[in-house]
Amino acid sequence: MRRTLFLSIALALQVTATAAAAEPTRVSAEAIASQPLDRALNALSRQTGLQFVYNTQTAGNPRTPAVPAGLSADAALGRLLAGTGLRYRYLNETTVTIESDAVGTEPSSGMVTPMAVAGTDAAPLQAAATVEGVNPQNLETIQVTGSYSRSLEQAVDLKRTNIGFSDSIVATDVADFPEQNLAEALQRVPGVTIERSKGLGTKVNVRGLPSEYTMVSINDLATASGSGGRDVEFDMFASEIIQQVTVQKSPTAADEEGGIAGSVKISTARPFDYNERKLVVSAEAAHNSISEKVDPRFAFLAADTWGDWGGLVSYSQSKRTNRTDSTSGINFRPMSRFLSASGTRGTQAQAVLARDAGVNIVNRNNTDETNLVVFQDKVGDRVYLNEQDKWGATASLQYKPSSSFSLTFDAMLGGYDATEDEYDAAAYSASSRSTLDTIHEYDATTLSEYGMVVLRDVSYTATQHEMLSKERINKTDYSQYSVAMDWKGQDWYVDAMAGYSGAEKTSDYSNLKHVAYAPSRTRWTGRSGETVPSTPGGFDMYNASDKYLFEAYETTLEKVDDDKYAAQVNVTRMLDLAFLPALRDVKFGARYTDRSKQRQYGELKITGPGPGSSAWVNTRTMADSPLQSIGDIVPGGGYTIKDLDWQQISNDYARRAFRYDGFYTPFDAGQFYQVDEKVMSVYAMTDFAFDIGHVPVTINADARYVDTKVNSFGYHPIQRPDGSTGYTDTPVSKDGSYDDLLPSFNMTAELSQGLLLRAAASKVMMRPALTDIAYKRTASWGSYRFTDGNPELKPTYAKQWEVGLEKYLDNGALFAASYFRKNIDGVVINSLTGVVEDVAVYNANGTLNGIFDFDVYQPVNAKGSYQVDGVELVAQLPLGMFTPVLEGFGINANYTMLDSSLAGESDLGIRTPMPGLSEKTWNFTAYYENDRFDARVSYNHKDEYVESIGYDMYPIWRDAYGQMDVSIGYRITDNIKVSLKGINLTNEITSGYTMDPSFPTMYEASGRRISLGLRADF
Repeated sequence: MRRTLFLSIALALQVTATAAAAEPTRVSAEAIASQPLDRALNALSRQTGLQFVYNTQTAGNPRTPAVPAGLSADAALGRLLAGTGLRYRYLNETTVTIESDAVGTEPSSGMVTPMAVAGTDAAPLQAAATVEGVNPQNLETIQVTGSYSRSLEQAVDLKRTNIGFSDSIVATDVADFPEQNLAEALQRVPGVTIERSKGLGTKVNVRGLPSEYTMVSINDLATASGSGGRDVEFDMFASEIIQQVTVQKSPTAADEEGGIAGSVKISTARPFDYNERKLVVSAEAAHNSISEKVDPRFAFLAADTWGDWGGLVSYSQSKRTNRTDSTSGINFRPMSRFLSASGTRGTQAQAVLARDAGVNIVNRNNTDETNLVVFQDKVGDRVYLNEQDKWGATASLQYKPSSSFSLTFDAMLGGYDATEDEYDAAAYSASSRSTLDTIHEYDATTLSEYGMVVLRDVSYTATQHEMLSKERINKTDYSQYSVAMDWKGQDWYVDAMAGYSGAEKTSDYSNLKHVAYAPSRTRWTGRSGETVPSTPGGFDMYNASDKYLFEAYETTLEKVDDDKYAAQVNVTRMLDLAFLPALRDVKFGARYTDRSKQRQYGELKITGPGPGSSAWVNTRTMADSPLQSIGDIVPGGGYTIKDLDWQQISNDYARRAFRYDGFYTPFDAGQFYQVDEKVMSVYAMTDFAFDIGHVPVTINADARYVDTKVNSFGYHPIQRPDGSTGYTDTPVSKDGSYDDLLPSFNMTAELSQGLLLRAAASKVMMRPALTDIAYKRTASWGSYRFTDGNPELKPTYAKQWEVGLEKYLDNGALFAASYFRKNIDGVVINSLTGVVEDVAVYNANGTLNGIFDFDVYQPVNAKGSYQVDGVELVAQLPLGMFTPVLEGFGINANYTMLDSSLAGESDLGIRTPMPGLSEKTWNFTAYYENDRFDARVSYNHKDEYVESIGYDMYPIWRDAYGQMDVSIGYRITDNIKVSLKGINLTNEITSGYTMDPSFPTMYEASGRRISLGLRADF
């Protein structure tokens, strides 16, 4: 991308020596990072309204030191030009020339103020302009080609000027890497990891904490989501419509609350971001190595300004066809599944354990004993075909009559349609008809420290073989509208925002299920598991369609609506107090947010050709439907994980054949909930800037008060006197509320030129998950138990601090190291909270079974806290700073190490890391670029982590995963660039295990993705 940077933002057509009146004091409201002088003057011009005349051929373009916020224009210019051999001089009250210190007669330290210029004769000023070679009607411009290294410099500038700990990526970095969505773009940020599902980044984790611990906003408006909770579905956002992303890791009081891990702040482009008319068009074709499909991707952006007005529109659309081949479902199952069964199932399992493994079970109903003997659960060979159609658009209209006022309307719209077909050939060893037949191999040593015995290779009497055709259709529409106003006076700054964010998601799921029961032998293999026939009575599960009987065509339907309204105003008062010169400004503001989220869910089974019919159950076979080889039913050919082929019923046929006329999936009242949440927050903050000796220090100290009110409702189950069950006629509601004071402190000190000491401390919060505060109830009439949501839940809190050193060098080089700690308390767990007395329970025939007290279980805030510690290291280094031979080469790397005192909740007492927490993550990018050619190779690595805890007992691990992505570009002309990009170039595999790598749970291949693109920039 090429940008034109005007060193004079605007210039009067005639230079005059007389000023009409004294100009009010101009103040640099925001800090200006160390950067090339042209960019620093542009930043100062935007803040003060001054206009600069500057000839780079005469004066050069040196890198300037950083300038803190709150300085007058003269003081800011003095800092910018210190040590450069340049000085500034006012041509009139709004126009300043930058010239060599050798020009004219004034000493280098003498800087003429507007008042002095006002009394100066015009002729010398005209001459001065002539000496500088400035023609106001034909100003020199600098053409800067947008590049990856320039985007890194801009991101470093953002990091440096931010008062707290943060990291950013900007448009070039987002667009030029082969990202499939915004989540994958964010994986380059230090401390950020992503969760992948079938080769696609879906969720973002900041500093190892779960995705719901992160606050997400777009243009300062908290983002609605189509998920049932608070976490944002990053995969629905195309990276092309994003201008900048900042991950704020230490908050100020002005930041909206809600993220313990941090806040992801997304900005879309606006017309006055560009200094001239802008048109960008790009097209791309991408190929997946497994599906062998070629998918298109298209985007454009158009922006222009005319006088005081500016307009921008952008649009992107992409298709993605990705195939994933996988073996999975191979988790531990406790032997209580068989041993606790009545009759011969339990007694035979007990006898086989003693005979073949020497394991003598004393009490078959004692789970403390039986949970320590485990066998292999379902083994499945699966093929997924994921097809996505995603579009996104932004529009921005700005009115900016001066540098001190702007009014902006932003709109963001999009749609995300995804269809996933899944075809399974699976064997369920723990079927309700089966038990142990023969144990061929067992392992009493690998997990002996836990007293566990693992049955590695077992024959079963009646394995449930399954052929499953599953279809998931998700449709998400999102929209966001906001109006923002910024006004800067002499001493007062005001900005305000009002907006709406909404998302609507519908999920339609179906599962066509055919089953067959027969003896089989199931065992672990080197990287997954397998099921083979047993004799007598066994069969080849992959080639026996006539033996699979129809069981059901299962459907579910879910709809989520999320609507958020917000308004905010911020007021800043710049100060210059003689008795307290260090106090530069005070800022205060308020925000109101109104959110409503509603979820509806239902399910239905089709068992015959019409409503209520069960004619197909155990009579219709797979062979009665058209069958296709798995290599034909999905694109890309045969199964890639094993040398297997099997036939199944396509989801396209199943939808047409099994959904009879008039069929629909009704919503279940028991699954409905709605949560209304209203938040009022106010804050006050102060900024101090002073010197301790020769060390400039900036301090931000503040506090935010938050008042939250919740109203949640859902239907509650009832049992009628005739024995039937139902729900209350209307939803039952319950209120909740809490208020909090959240203080924060941020400090930076420039110990020497470019060396910053940064420190931060704060109290932060994360609101309870919406599913936990949803006041719906489920009942277990046989166990005399109610399970409720809890609108009275309080947030999870963290008291955190961080300290770090950052060294900024020329050309955007950076070395940074920080240590942080978070003490988190109020984690949500499920617990017994009360008793509902005297509940009448009826038998199925309507007779009274009895009057019982029902236990009530709800989510509650656990007592106690846990600690997360971490270290982050960042290195960004243009290698040309060492020798001209390496000009254009550079590296960008970061490393994060985490440690948590929280153990996984294993009922067996097995201590595990917090689920989702990877102890070590790192990213490394090496790049080269010149005027025409650029190349980047990036490797992202995430260490192993606990994915979940099976049956609340057995930790299930996801193996360490590393992925290499490559991008190569060549600029054919100044305006046209061709690029070749690769995702997962080394074709890495996703895998996992239960407790020990010798017990694999999954082996998943999603292939590599290669794309060829063309971009035109005018």
